[in-house]
Formats: sequence, C-alpha cells, structure tokens
Amino acid sequence: MARVPAAVSTALHRIRHLRHIRLTRSAPPAPCASSASRVRALVVLARRYRARRPHPVTELVPQPHPYARILSLMTVVLLGAWLGLLIVGNVRVPVGPMDTTMTLRPSLTGGTKINVAPLGALELSSHQAPLRLDVDVDRLDPERSQALVDHPERISGLQDEVARDVEHGTLDLAVRSCVAVVSGATALGLAVYRRPRRALAAGGLALTLLAASGGTAFATWNPNSVLEPKFSGLLSSAPSLVGNARNIVSEFDVYQKELARLVTNVTKLYDVTSTLPGYEPDPTTIRVLHVSDIHLNPASWKIIASLVEQYDINVIVDSGDTMDHGTAAENGFLDPIADLGAPYVWVRGNHDSLITQSYLEKIKNVRVLDKGRAVTVAGLRFAGIGDPQFTPDRTVVQGGAKAQELAGARLASALRDQRTAGTPVDIAVAHEPDAARETDSEVPLVLAGHLHHQEMEVMKGGTRLRIEGSTGGSGLRALEGRYPDPIEASVLYLDRDTRRLQAWDEIRLGGLGLTTAEVSRHLPEENKPGGALRSPTPSSGPPSTSPGSPSTNPSAQPSESAP
Repeated sequence: MARVPAAVSTALHRIRHLRHIRLTRSAPPAPCASSASRVRALVVLARRYRARRPHPVTELVPQPHPYARILSLMTVVLLGAWLGLLIVGNVRVPVGPMDTTMTLRPSLTGGTKINVAPLGALELSSHQAPLRLDVDVDRLDPERSQALVDHPERISGLQDEVARDVEHGTLDLAVRSCVAVVSGATALGLAVYRRPRRALAAGGLALTLLAASGGTAFATWNPNSVLEPKFSGLLSSAPSLVGNARNIVSEFDVYQKELARLVTNVTKLYDVTSTLPGYEPDPTTIRVLHVSDIHLNPASWKIIASLVEQYDINVIVDSGDTMDHGTAAENGFLDPIADLGAPYVWVRGNHDSLITQSYLEKIKNVRVLDKGRAVTVAGLRFAGIGDPQFTPDRTVVQGGAKAQELAGARLASALRDQRTAGTPVDIAVAHEPDAARETDSEVPLVLAGHLHHQEMEVMKGGTRLRIEGSTGGSGLRALEGRYPDPIEASVLYLDRDTRRLQAWDEIRLGGLGLTTAEVSRHLPEENKPGGALRSPTPSSGPPSTSPGSPSTNPSAQPSESAP
C-alpha cells in the first residue's frame, strides 16, 4: 500500500475533529473518495467556516502614557493630602501651663518649629522627613501658671507633666493627620477621576506615603537636637533667654528655681495687663514702629522684621544713626531694609553721611526726609530734617547745639508752611532732641533719638516729644561700659481719624549676653480713665505729668513718663 503524505494525514486528523459541524449545502465526501478529494473538501469546509465568523473591527483608542498617569495620580495624592492637613490636620493641646496648637506641614527638610509669638521662633533638627512639626504657643494660661506659683512643689513634676502632654498631643495629631490625609486624597481623587476605585487608590497611596514619612522620621529621630536650637525673631538677639540646654541637664535643680522665677514674672505680667487702662488697638489703628541708633548692628534687622510681623506695623520710622562711620563700604548693611515688610521713613543722624542718604534714596520702600520735606505714608503725613553735623569727619568744626537749634527752626518753618497750605504734618522727625524741641506747638508729635535711652515728654506748647533708645544696643559701643546697652524700640498706636497718639508699647531686650525681655504699655494722660480730656491741637496747654521714672518691672503700673 502506498504511504499517505504527511500533509494529507494532518488534514484527515483535522476532519475527524470537525465532524460535529453540519454542512448545509454540500454533502460529506464519499467514503471511497481519494485522499486528494478529502483535502479539497477540507479546504472548502474551512473557507465556509471562516465566512460565517464575524470579522473583528479594529479601532485606534489613544492610551495615556504610563508615566503621565503616575504623575497625575501623585499630584492628586499630594495636593489632596496637603489640603486635608491644612483643613483638619491640627490639634490644640495644653502643655504644662501653655496652650499650644500642633500641626504637621509638608517640608523638604523636616524638623520641628516652635513659634513663641511675639518673641519669634526656634527650630530643632529633630528628624529628617518630608513632614515638619509646627508647635504654636498660643498663650500662657494665667490660672495654671498661678497654680505653679502658689505650689512650687509641683514644678518638680512639671517635666513629667509636659512629657505626658506632648505624648498625648503627638498621638492625637498622628491619628487626625492620617484621617486628614486619606480623606483629602480620596475626596480630590473622586472629584478628578470620578471613579471610586481610582479615588480609593489615591487614598491608599496617601496613607502609604504618610506611613513611610512617619517611619523615616522615627528612624532619623534625634533627641539631642534640643541642645542646639536655631533661634529667629527676637529670640535670635537673646538666645540665652531660654537657658543653656546642657546646663539644664546637668543642673536641673538650678533650672527648677529659674523656671519658677520665670513663671512668677510672667504671671505678674498677666496681672498687670489685666489691670491696664481700657485701650485695645482695633484693625483701623495705625501702628508706627519707632527705631533709632542702630549703629551697624545686623541683629537689628531681624528684630525689626519680627516686630513688623507680630504687631502688624504700617510704617517704620528711623530717627537716624543707622551707620557708624557713613562710608560707602557700609552701604551694603542697608540692603535688608527692602525686605522688612513695611515702608521705611528715615532721617540722617550725625553718624550718617550724605553718601548713606543717597544710597537709601534708591531703595524702593524708603522715604528719606530732609530740609523739612513732607511725605504721606500709611495715612500719616511726616516731615523731617537730617542732622546738620557729621561727627565722624574730624576735619570739620562741629556747630554743636547752635547748629541743632538752627536745623530745628528750619523744620518748624517748614511745618508752618505745610499747615498754611492746608496739609498739616502729623509727625515730625529729627535725630537730635535739641532740634526736635524747636518744633514745639507746630506738630502734635515729634520723634528723635541720639541719647540711646527712651523718654516721653509733653513740651510747653503741647507737642509730645518721643526719644527712642538704641535699637542696635549702641552697636560695638555696648562693649565699652560695664553693662551693655539694651535693645529698644517702640510701637506707637495712632487713631486713623484724628491721627493722634492713643498709646505706645515700649520694647526692651537685654543687650549682649543679658536675658531680659520686657514689653510695657503706656497711655497718654488724656486717654486714661478719669483723665482730663484736652484738645488734640498742639497749641493747647501742657498737661501735668508725674516726674521721675517708673520701675521697668512688669508688675509696675504704667505711667506717662518713660523708664
């Protein structure tokens, strides 16, 4: 018998597997058909089978790039998590005698930031993670502070109490942050994708990222970071205010006593503020920050910037001696003025040169006053005159008090001209008090410096003279005496309608190496309860003032005279 070819054998095998298919138009091949006939029948059968199957339709549907999908999902997750933390990701926690607010914030460097308004902030490199812990000290509770003062034995357990409060607050913050992150990412994912599965994926990814960040923070936790805090704001000028952390660890008994004294002083301060005469600045009050005699102290700019932010300052007035020698090489020291956050009104002091003045005139937010020139800033009209003497120049014979009186007379004449023109000046500025005194009866308020200590005086013609201390702590001169000069500034509150002084806060920080920080509020006599109401015009008679200087202790009652 002849051998059947392999192709024919395969075809016969396929025919046996397709016997269940019924043929409607052709009969099955006869049993006696040859192998070639069977092959032809198989081909016809296959063609008819394929003809009965529907032809697939091919459509071109653009598919998003996988990297674009991942980037879109990550954007939704991060934005939703941030919004969740911003809305509900904070807790209010009492920590010892303080009320605090703890918040988690996205950060590239991590760490912990403790905000102590209005003194500033301190930062701790506590961990490395894309999350930063913000702790805002909202207020010191007077009742809890008084309880510590009345029962000093409780101070020994204050450390454990604070530790428990922080632990409880941190746990509460972690739980709330998880809920905030997952809810925010899920809600935003549902709003963007409109698919529950994708929204749940966004929430799960946000929870995973938060857990990874928490794990990173735990792995990089550095408890020794409290030994090397970074200060900003007012605290940067007096870092020893909070004490040396290493000494606190080694001499805890001394620390307890100092803490008790600190709490006692702060409690007294609260007692004083509760009995102050009734004056509370409202949002319409014009706040003027008066600084003077910075004398090239770079720490002054940080202090001024912090005060501008904390007191919502409208305008800064500098009554001169910003420099020490007035050389062109010192001009770079003035550059931070552009970033202080408020307009800067300036007059030349006896340590400031015309070179200094020309440089300041080029800074966009600076208004230089000289030769009685008047400008309107923040709703107040200022006029001033530069110091007629430049004392670092030893080749020129100085005119002394006569030169100051002549400069003051020129300023007074300019003030009269402004009043005649129907644009009266609200505040005059001169560097030396001798020049400022010549403006008596011509303006309600005149500001000066030069003496490196604070004074407030109502002159015979009714003009109030405010002399500011040294906001630079006298610069390098602070090292010449036995005790360094304090850093001083004032916040003046003026009514927006009458543009008259309503109150002022005197701010004093201990100089180099000192640890004092004091803020005291004072009211003019006519604004105190029961005080004689006198006309706001500068030509009215002077009120009776109490001579002498009150104590700068926070428990001392405020008076019209400055310390």
